[in-house]
Amino acid sequence: MALGRFENAATAAEKASLLDYSNIEISRIVNVVKMVARARSRGNDLFSSGKFSEACSAYGEGLKYDNSNYILYCNRAICWSKLGLWEQSVQDCNQALSIQPNYTKALFRRAASNAKLERWAEVVKDYQALKRELPNNNEVAESLRQAQLALEKSRLVVYGTQFGVEVEEMSALDKFKAAIASAGVSVVYFKEASNELCEELSPFINTLCVRYPSVKFIKVDVEECLAIAKAESIRSIPTFKIYKKGEKVKEMIRPNHQLLEDSVRKSSSV
Repeated sequence: MALGRFENAATAAEKASLLDYSNIEISRIVNVVKMVARARSRGNDLFSSGKFSEACSAYGEGLKYDNSNYILYCNRAICWSKLGLWEQSVQDCNQALSIQPNYTKALFRRAASNAKLERWAEVVKDYQALKRELPNNNEVAESLRQAQLALEKSRLVVYGTQFGVEVEEMSALDKFKAAIASAGVSVVYFKEASNELCEELSPFINTLCVRYPSVKFIKVDVEECLAIAKAESIRSIPTFKIYKKGEKVKEMIRPNHQLLEDSVRKSSSV
């Protein structure tokens, strides 16, 4: 049973009852094993048919007879996730892992469910545990990397919310001119929503906004703000311009992350 070989367990229990048919304890164990095996088989059939709610109930019936069966908890956790009930899925994974620590299926499932709940610190912990168990698994390594990026981003968002740090969007030419003419350093990010490189760069701009709170970051969508784009002679996307007290000090077209951050850092320290 502990290895998940439910049918083998039922066969072994029946053999035991034939050897000692008058033993009440053996009879009880035979009944428990049969009921658990039946519940698991029925749950699997229902799951395969896409009847996830009914499968949850079937696995639950098995757990009534064996509440320490981590495989049934994990199976039910997958059903909960299929139903979009991520919290219940996490709870069943917790139960499975309390019985069988480092059970990889439960770690995978809990990580996936916590990701849906955006609990990135918990997701990172589970993928770190999986990496220890499966050190050569590329999928685990990539999932861990993605979870760590999501965790960093979530922390930056919280930090930015707490301190009022954010990228300012501009759509009017007069407001744009007033913004770049103000004291201090302004970094203007000219972008298009449909541009793949812009889509990849935008989260990094949010990161820089938090890292350099003394710098004003301005975002201009050239498709929506043609007047600004024309006034600034924007021909390539993405383009970045750095202003200091209204004077342009640098212009970059399609910079990589390192060049962009180095330029922001130097401008803010001058």
